Amino acid sequence: MGLRGRLRLARVVLVLALVGAGLRLVAVQGLQAAELSAQATSQRTTVQILPAQRGTITDRNGTPLAFSVAAEALYAQPKRIIAEQRAVRADPDAHKQAIARRVAQVLGPTVSEQELLSRLRSDRTTVLLAPLVTPAQARAVQRDFPEISAEHREIRQYPGGELAANVLGVANWRADERKVRGLVGLENYADTLLAGRDGRRVVDTAEGSETVIPGSERAERSPVPGSGLELTLDSDLQFTVEQMLRDYARKYHAKGAGAVVLDARTAEVYAMADDVTFDPNDLAAATPESLGNPAVSAPFEPGSVNKVVTAAAAIDSGVIRPDTPLHVPGELRVADRTIRDAWSHGTLNLTFTGVLALSSNIGTLLAAQRVGADRFVDMLRRMGVGQSTDVGLPGESAGRVPPRDQWSGSTFANLPIGQGLSMTVLQMAGMYQAIANDGVRIPPRIISAEIAPDGTRTTTPRPAGVRVVSPQTAQTVRDMLRAVVQNEPGQRGTGPQAALDGYQISAKTGTAQQVNPGCGCYSNSSYWITFAGILPADAPRFVVGIMLDDPAVGSAAPLFHDIASYLAGRYQIPLSPGPSPVAILSLP
Repeated sequence: MGLRGRLRLARVVLVLALVGAGLRLVAVQGLQAAELSAQATSQRTTVQILPAQRGTITDRNGTPLAFSVAAEALYAQPKRIIAEQRAVRADPDAHKQAIARRVAQVLGPTVSEQELLSRLRSDRTTVLLAPLVTPAQARAVQRDFPEISAEHREIRQYPGGELAANVLGVANWRADERKVRGLVGLENYADTLLAGRDGRRVVDTAEGSETVIPGSERAERSPVPGSGLELTLDSDLQFTVEQMLRDYARKYHAKGAGAVVLDARTAEVYAMADDVTFDPNDLAAATPESLGNPAVSAPFEPGSVNKVVTAAAAIDSGVIRPDTPLHVPGELRVADRTIRDAWSHGTLNLTFTGVLALSSNIGTLLAAQRVGADRFVDMLRRMGVGQSTDVGLPGESAGRVPPRDQWSGSTFANLPIGQGLSMTVLQMAGMYQAIANDGVRIPPRIISAEIAPDGTRTTTPRPAGVRVVSPQTAQTVRDMLRAVVQNEPGQRGTGPQAALDGYQISAKTGTAQQVNPGCGCYSNSSYWITFAGILPADAPRFVVGIMLDDPAVGSAAPLFHDIASYLAGRYQIPLSPGPSPVAILSLP
């Protein structure tokens, strides 16, 4: 090709190039202008979350059980450090060594200088130097090394450690939400209330960094702190009951144990303890079993503690009196079952009070037959058996009462003696609260008040009471139950170890056979041991419910005695005007 041809070709190529560039310019400035502008804006516009502080949880006396403190996480960008140091002709590794030395100096023995240096020498874009430091520590590091970035964190602290952990549960930092969230327990159940509402603001940041361009802040919404909760628990009583329960369970090798203390008049939960727990400050050491709250979530068959239902129904309906004699044979045939008492005997002449005090299964069934199945079921319902208490805690079980239309011929031989139905420790205590409160059952509650961010206190409304029996019936049943702790020659109840000097006690012991999973039948070697008591019987102040899972002991009465003794001293409960009258349990 000659010179003229080559020039013509060059002009064609040049024209095509100019046309292509023009078309690209039209596309950029016209068709893609909005999209490219949005991309440019997004590269320098940052939405910053302004975390809301989580609310505090306290006991009834204002003692903090759970609260949050501010913290920071320290990050570094190793590649950026290298680029910046090389730009000023400095040694990047020497600078990293200086950073590691300073961070270790500020944080002390919680971190290793060599480990910090190892992270700074990695080829990762961003490395975490310290997950949780105080804001003051973060500022001390950033004063010397502004390139170290700090990100807001929040630490949830539980000053009591294991104290009430089964009730409180635990909350911890969620990196994906940049917020503390409740995981289990009350922290999870009331998470929305405690968490508050995060704020936000939109800012412009310098290219390639998180440095905010001054004056670029806009569209700001302030965070709203979470509300606090005041619980009905008394932390000193809670601690004591927890220790007593765990010591008793360990001493007698129980597979599990639970205890609840209720105010006799208001049904406020003063203590709720389980023998297996965890430390919310050390979540990594917790086991799945320890994170629950069996006092409200694990129902069991209550055994003879349930005989209070028959007693209340019989007295309230007028079919029997406390001194009514009952001829109790050595065994009783009901449908396809033969019922016996825990001890062998011939025919006994027991008063109805004696039936309760000696915990006679046969005598209880004789009384239940006079009551009738329908009235018995109605009393179970009034007592709250088979119904959730709505106490304000997650995972609550309603227990189980077999539906009336599904009963077999022997069902009414099981239910009055506390077999074939189930309840939680809280429900069990609630039955006796009704007897202690002159026949009115108050659904229990554990949240006393909500504390707004400005300090305004809103008391949780007390649930409406349920009339279970008349005041006269409640008084009569309480008087009958005093005989359970009686220790007179020939007239001894099943729980004299529960007696407390200077106080009248109403109580009921219980033993329930557990189901053998191998045969689906009742075991003759595994039992639930239960106890429910009222302190004092003459002027009820507290109700205590206790459950032991298959312990190597036949009674929880000594444990009740210890808890009742502490209650009497801590709350300076006045002494009873005199000892309980001696009740006649058996007749010639």
